[in-house]
Amino acid sequence: MHGGNGVGGVALPAGGEPDPRTSVALLRDLVRDNPGEIHVVATGPCTNLAKVPDLDVASVTVMGGAVRTPGNVTPRAEANFRDDPQSAATVLAAPWPVTLVPLDVTMRHRWTVADQAALRAGGTPLHETLADMLPVYFESYEPRLGVREIPLHDPLAAAVAVGALTPSDAPQLPLRVDLEGAVREDPSAASSVRVVLALSEPGAPVILDRILGFRSRPLP
Repeated sequence: MHGGNGVGGVALPAGGEPDPRTSVALLRDLVRDNPGEIHVVATGPCTNLAKVPDLDVASVTVMGGAVRTPGNVTPRAEANFRDDPQSAATVLAAPWPVTLVPLDVTMRHRWTVADQAALRAGGTPLHETLADMLPVYFESYEPRLGVREIPLHDPLAAAVAVGALTPSDAPQLPLRVDLEGAVREDPSAASSVRVVLALSEPGAPVILDRILGFRSRPLP
């Protein structure tokens, strides 16, 4: 789905040297230096985040799960939660303000080929590179959706986290993650999670406008 290199098969220019710390150590250090100020957005399996449930973070936004809609890897499970169900359960039960952005909402907000064209016309190497990443996603989703569109799973979670998109339906729900990665509403669950089920406006144009408004330095 993400291409052979994780970014749609697009070759990116070399960047700086990676931080030598593990992701868990880096997160611990960032939170230690900024207690109560870090907002975490998790857009993959919750493995690393589940290792530090005692961190003093401001909030955690998780893209994952399928609460009242079918999953995308099994009839009930979404891919991120299916990859590490126990860690997903740990994060949802952690003592943080947790917002879950599940398939229930992300599958309804999509980019089309017109959005890809608008992105390509954005006028910077960044916009062109992002547009080049999209064909592999269109090709992955078209057989399943019957249209050439791509759900905006991770961008939607990020946009909710930074306040670019406002939920119109986000109840606190007691949730349990089973061993297969399925999310189930369970009144006996130890804690409840804010679950985004709908947005106050279409998310796709908001995300596109935000990206088009970003002017980067030319890529080397």
